[in-house]
Amino acid sequence: MTYQREIQVQTTGHKEMHDLTDEVARIVNESGVRSGVVHLFNVGSTAAIGTIEFEPGLQEDLPHILDKLFPPSRDYGHERAWHDGNGHSHLQATMLGLSLTVPIRDRKLVLGTWQQIFHLECDIKPRRRTIAITVMGDS
Repeated sequence: MTYQREIQVQTTGHKEMHDLTDEVARIVNESGVRSGVVHLFNVGSTAAIGTIEFEPGLQEDLPHILDKLFPPSRDYGHERAWHDGNGHSHLQATMLGLSLTVPIRDRKLVLGTWQQIFHLECDIKPRRRTIAITVMGDS
């Protein structure tokens, strides 16, 4: 069985994180899949999806370390080509990844106690993000 949905996330710009765990869990439950996987995919190349302990310290730390690894700069090849100020955004999102797959057992996400699903905006301006969610498995 395969079940697909999309969720929308409105962001305010660079470094903003959203906790998607409850919404993904609701979609998994409504899918009827008892055992399988759920796959999330950010549509667009300047935002990331992953898991983290979703707490204020890490919400600050993750974007901060990404800015150290890939700082905003006009020196990127992307900047020379497009002059849009977001070369680092593409690199940050690519480094973390645009998708995530989580196991499902007994119609529930298989996540650790301190593990939540997050969306991180890496772009420099507000965006309305679409996240494609595909639930696959046995009902």
